[in-house]
Amino acid sequence: MLRTNADRLIEMAVSGAVSQPTLRAPGYIPDNEGLAVVLSGMAGVVYNVRTGDPAFGWAADHVEPGVSIAQSDEKHDFALHYLTCIGNEATVTSGLSKGARGIVTGEHARMLVDFPGDVYDGLAVGDTIQIKAVGRGLELIDYPHIELKKMSARLLEAMRIEAVDGQTIRLPVAMELPIRIMGSGAELNSEYVDQDLMSGDRALMKELGIDQMKLGDLIAINHADHHFGRSYRRNAVSICLCIHGDSVMTGHGPGILTLMTCATPNIQWTIDETANIGRYFGLTDR
Repeated sequence: MLRTNADRLIEMAVSGAVSQPTLRAPGYIPDNEGLAVVLSGMAGVVYNVRTGDPAFGWAADHVEPGVSIAQSDEKHDFALHYLTCIGNEATVTSGLSKGARGIVTGEHARMLVDFPGDVYDGLAVGDTIQIKAVGRGLELIDYPHIELKKMSARLLEAMRIEAVDGQTIRLPVAMELPIRIMGSGAELNSEYVDQDLMSGDRALMKELGIDQMKLGDLIAINHADHHFGRSYRRNAVSICLCIHGDSVMTGHGPGILTLMTCATPNIQWTIDETANIGRYFGLTDR
């Protein structure tokens, strides 16, 4: 068991409303071949895509699994984003599904929440969902050189992390991504939203096995330092989470959210295709 400061963290309520799906005007977006297409976009209640499902292959763009929630006030929305961590408990507080409980599984333009399957039919755009936000400030006491981001203690405990020695930890991930294919989002604060894959080269995606990625997969990126933005640093390691689906847009593929980062090679990993938060949280058996 890794020692943490979890008993010192603040747990507090934040909330958001189920978002209306969004579509960029005038609706058409160019794909990697320059062909204009109209596809289902982000947000809303997605009935048939859940954590643990494939990240590739949907007739959609940036599909967000489960339920997407947001706040209309910018400052309130920032609090929702920055305080909420992956693995936090969420409760529906209005509408036909009031009282139903789910779990936070990602952060994109909105926070992403997964519920048991029978909850979705009772959810409506505008329903409110409250989250017990806890995890901001979580630290590995014996590994201060490894920084945690968007990480709840619940997720940390589920990730099957083991100590290698006094400097290094090891954990299973579903796959490793080469840093050269990381695209949009490198310019963003790594505490906020994700970075997309450059997935337009479909032959390369198949060759590397990336086209088998699932929503909720844990991912290792070698030579990636995510302490501030997302940049190349030789021998740095970042552990991430696949949170949204593929895109036809150049430079925009499945979204990868930062969970932990280390500027030195003190995070090791093994490949295990079952390393998926859907399995860890009992959301899927796939």
